[in-house]
Amino acid sequence: MTRRQFKPLLLATVAGLGLLAGSLSASAETLADALVSAYKVSHLLEQNRATLRAADEDVATAVSALRPVAKWGAEFSRSRCNMPSTFLTSCDGHWDELSATMALTLDWTLFDFGRNRLTVDIQKETVLATRAALLSTEQDVLLSAVKAYADAKATAEQVAITENSVRVISEQLKAAQDRFDVGEVTKTDVSQAEASLAGARASLAAAQGEYKAAREAYKAVIGHYPERLSRLPKAPKLPKTTAEANATALRLHPVIKQAQHLVSAADLGVELAFAQHLPTVTGEAQLADPKDTGRKSTLTLSIGQPIYSGGAIASANRKAVANRDKARAGLSQAGVEVAQAVANAFAGIDVYRAQINAYDQQIQAADLAYQGVREEATLGARTTLDVLNAEQDLLDAKASRISAEASLQVAYYQLLSAMGLLTVENLKLGIPTYDPAAYYNAVQNAPLSDQGKALDRVLRAIGKN
Repeated sequence: MTRRQFKPLLLATVAGLGLLAGSLSASAETLADALVSAYKVSHLLEQNRATLRAADEDVATAVSALRPVAKWGAEFSRSRCNMPSTFLTSCDGHWDELSATMALTLDWTLFDFGRNRLTVDIQKETVLATRAALLSTEQDVLLSAVKAYADAKATAEQVAITENSVRVISEQLKAAQDRFDVGEVTKTDVSQAEASLAGARASLAAAQGEYKAAREAYKAVIGHYPERLSRLPKAPKLPKTTAEANATALRLHPVIKQAQHLVSAADLGVELAFAQHLPTVTGEAQLADPKDTGRKSTLTLSIGQPIYSGGAIASANRKAVANRDKARAGLSQAGVEVAQAVANAFAGIDVYRAQINAYDQQIQAADLAYQGVREEATLGARTTLDVLNAEQDLLDAKASRISAEASLQVAYYQLLSAMGLLTVENLKLGIPTYDPAAYYNAVQNAPLSDQGKALDRVLRAIGKN
């Protein structure tokens, strides 16, 4: 083959290898891929979505309380006369004729002086609080996915550098044995290399165990084992100051929103407890059809008000006030915890960035030291132990940097979570998300059955029909 023929072949080969490398890189799983998978397979999200739908139904139940309740009933009776037969009666222990009554009854609470409205409003606030709790769960799931991804990536790299260390020390042991055979070093040098190799193998076993544990954690959160993971991405867009992050967190964090809605529900609960003193107006309509007597219609209007309840109403009122105080304290505590989480995330980011810079300098210096010690050892100016110690220093620095880089990546997303921004929508993952309002809109007016068109559509969308 001539040089002219060889050159195009070489270019084609290089291009083919480039395409192969590109396809392999494209097939690697990114952090965004892992987050999408975690969102789709999370049983915890499914559990909390079901909890939200149950809260939606509480609104429907409260709405239905001021609607009429229709029911039917049937009554059958037969009497027996046990008097002895006389000239006035011919009973003599026989059964009288069977009597039957069929009735249709309509009960309706016509007016309760606002108690039902308060109950509906309380349930609506509870729904909003439950939606915020679902959003908190979404943040927890996504943050767990970030941690699982970073841990799997870091532990895999730890295994790789530890395997490389085992290979290097094995070569050093072979070289020490060869030098011992020709009388250049003592048996002590060989033993030191053997001890170092045994320690490296023990470290490799530990690193492999940590990687296996990280793989299982990855599967539990993301739904499958990690195969080929891409490099950790660049830092997401973050605020520059703690004050800016705190302002966002206090405005958007779902824990804050949940606590706010719980306070609103508790305030309404106090009003509802006081309203129990008020009267209630009810109506009843009945259509009865006793046997042999003809149909009978009855309309009844009733009004009643508690006068004495043995202290139950007063106790319920005090309990409602206590629950309101509890909810308000919970809101204040939520603000404290969110601010603390923001500050901790900022501190973690600063710490891990400083560590990475220091480890980079340490790796550079340790690598130069290792190369120098190894060269000096070939000249007899350094011992095998010196080489092994220098190599271990370099390995420790690389391992520490890997851990710090993984921790920094998690800290970025911990800050987003502390601000209430770690959601599929804010991360722009580009996938359909669960609509918490769809089911509520379908059931809020308490439809008579679950076969309404709107509800059927929602149930199909969530795979529950």
